[in-house]
Amino acid sequence: MARWEPNAAERLAHAALALFAERGYENTTVIDIAKRAGLGKTTFFRHFQDKREVLFGSDTMNGLLTVAIDAVPADATPLEAVAHALVAAGAEVFTPDRREFIARRQAVIAANPELREREALKNLSLNASMTEALKRRGVPDLTARVAAELGALAATLAYERWSGTAAGDDFGEIARQALDEVQASTALC
Repeated sequence: MARWEPNAAERLAHAALALFAERGYENTTVIDIAKRAGLGKTTFFRHFQDKREVLFGSDTMNGLLTVAIDAVPADATPLEAVAHALVAAGAEVFTPDRREFIARRQAVIAANPELREREALKNLSLNASMTEALKRRGVPDLTARVAAELGALAATLAYERWSGTAAGDDFGEIARQALDEVQASTALC
């Protein structure tokens, strides 16, 4: 593969995932990843801070959730805003053509404590983004935090279900169902 070909970040992510699965996260270097992608170390660092970030990427999801919450009509409840955000962001990120990559990514993360920790930090960041977006809509702090937490739980459930389902299942539909289930379960507490 020539160095000048487009989609360097995507090539690096696929190369890293393949190497992490083959050799393990600990036994894979940035140079290994760049070489497998047909790129140089400098190109790697132009796209990613370190080898962990290959699997976590940018803050795209944070931005998508925030924009989606901001776009919801003013009369929507906080949970309706969160549901809208999960559906909108999911449509961008959890596409059928990314299902296999995402499932493989999750297996690599599950096998490594350092990556699980990074995933947890990313999830906290997503939660904080939703909370702040809700607060900008005038939602009181505690209500915003609770809605964001419930949304984060629903997103986690939806992610687990979506990555383990048939290719035709829509993430947004799964996320809405998960949020409905989470909300219903709060009535039992």
